[in-house]
Amino acid sequence: MTKHGRKRQKISKDETVHPLGSNVTSLLADDARKDDEERRLESMLFGVPYAPSSSHTKRNGDQTGFVISDEEDEDADAAAAGTSIRELEHMLDSDLFFIDDGAAPSSTDAATAYSETSHFPSYRSDSEDEHDDSGEEVDAADHSPHASESEIRTPVLITGQTPSPGDAPRRPRKAPAWTDPDDANLQISLTAHNRLRKLRDAPSEDMVTGPEYERKLRRQFERINPTPEWAAKARKMVQSSKRRRSGSDVDVGVEDILPDLLASTGGISAEKKTSVLTPGVISIARLRDANQAATAEGEIKSVQFHPSPQIPVLLTASADRRLRLFHIDGLTNPHAQTLHVPSLPVTHAVFHPSGSSILMTGPRPFYYTYDLQSGTSHRSPRGLWGTTFSSANQDASMEICAFSPGGDVLAVAGRRGHVHLVDWRSGAAQVVAGLKANAAIKSLWWSSARDGELLSLTEDSQVYVWDVRQRRCVKRWQDEGGFGSRIMSGDQRGNYLSIGSNTGLVNIYNAERAREDTKPKPLKTIGNLTTNISCLRYNHDAQLLAMASNVKKDQMRLIHLPSLTAYGNWPTSSTPLGHVTSMDFSTGSEYLAIGNNRGRVLLYHLREFEQQ
Repeated sequence: MTKHGRKRQKISKDETVHPLGSNVTSLLADDARKDDEERRLESMLFGVPYAPSSSHTKRNGDQTGFVISDEEDEDADAAAAGTSIRELEHMLDSDLFFIDDGAAPSSTDAATAYSETSHFPSYRSDSEDEHDDSGEEVDAADHSPHASESEIRTPVLITGQTPSPGDAPRRPRKAPAWTDPDDANLQISLTAHNRLRKLRDAPSEDMVTGPEYERKLRRQFERINPTPEWAAKARKMVQSSKRRRSGSDVDVGVEDILPDLLASTGGISAEKKTSVLTPGVISIARLRDANQAATAEGEIKSVQFHPSPQIPVLLTASADRRLRLFHIDGLTNPHAQTLHVPSLPVTHAVFHPSGSSILMTGPRPFYYTYDLQSGTSHRSPRGLWGTTFSSANQDASMEICAFSPGGDVLAVAGRRGHVHLVDWRSGAAQVVAGLKANAAIKSLWWSSARDGELLSLTEDSQVYVWDVRQRRCVKRWQDEGGFGSRIMSGDQRGNYLSIGSNTGLVNIYNAERAREDTKPKPLKTIGNLTTNISCLRYNHDAQLLAMASNVKKDQMRLIHLPSLTAYGNWPTSSTPLGHVTSMDFSTGSEYLAIGNNRGRVLLYHLREFEQQ
């Protein structure tokens, strides 16, 4: 198939071929209605020789610069004024602005305002870059293309008047991101599901609309999660500032909050104030179990928080001879480590007061220590009880023991009323001294009010006050009404001393009066429990006392110490406590950990102490 040649375009004889752009050039040059600015732009784009109009030509014959002369004829001024009026007739109001350069506008700047707002580049001669018409130097930043955005975006009217602050529109309130118009047509039944019955205001209430259903859900959420104290204070400050500054455009609340914020080095919500609890009702919330990441396979024997507030670690010792460490964050509580001790059934595990190691004891004549920094465990030396292993003084159990407040001495309850003092400071772990009571020791507690003062509770309800430095008993008194006293505990500040018996009664004493009186009288006897007391714990500021019994299920109470009354709103009959075997408060009392016989460690959050 042959290729056909491309058909050439026929050109009439009268039509002449012009070079590309020549016709455009002639048309551009012949237009007399164009001003000098447009002629200059065409000269740059199309290469057309620049020919200014006669009305804008300088009298000295200079054709290269664009300078508006004040010495024009009256006819030329009138013609130019008429042309400017016609050009401004169809312009928008937004185009009647020019860029504010920070200086007073001169006559030349006013005449070139239209060219600047029309987004055409304004060209100046070399002399004009350095000086204006008056001969004064012009700031280079006014004409620099790198000027800051705040300097070149301030709108000013051509007349030179800046808009007043009152003319600026106020910021409207933020509208909802999305609304569903079908919500008004919804009909929800509050009796169809059991979970929705709590939203009813009356037993007969059933069908509600969508907006009403949303309002009830919000009310229920705010009832379960009340507004934090810091948020309520901030709202009050903002409202008071609004009342004082009504009608002002200044940001409300800034001048009131900023000085207090800058005067402190702590966080915004880290306000170190002592929370004062009120009797009757306590705000407490249940969190995820502390050992949910690694549950125990037996009864929880001991739980304790790390003594340092910067280390949120909880230890748990269970009947499966394992010690577990958890990082308590209130959300996931991740499992940190597990230590298995096959040769020792751990019944008592505590942190050293310095927080560097953990002591594990049980029904054996030896103990184990675990160093947290090195991650190594050590067994007590063979010479703990002396060189005569067949001696009758050798004790077969170390279940009852307590560290001194400084951690220098470990007191261990032995047989037949013996109390062994182990030197922990030297690191040799040797029994350096001993004390002797008239009956078997049931509990030990070191007083923080006086250095070297140790209290021991015997099975005949006698309290012995020992001076460890002199190795002698300085006082002995009888627990009032006590028969079969089992456990004794006190707070860190040395204000209270409590003794629990096997009948469920707990006597709370003033520790200072008990030290001075011959026959101390209890401040109050708490009789909320009916079985033998197995655990007593004070919180860090001695406002709360937790007492529990492991004989019956859900036998636990919280005591408000200033009023010596029990809280009635918690625990309830539906609180899944089980048989409580151990419990402990965190260093700042934000958390309460409760171990039971099912291998679970329940975790609760005390909201009154969340700002501590």
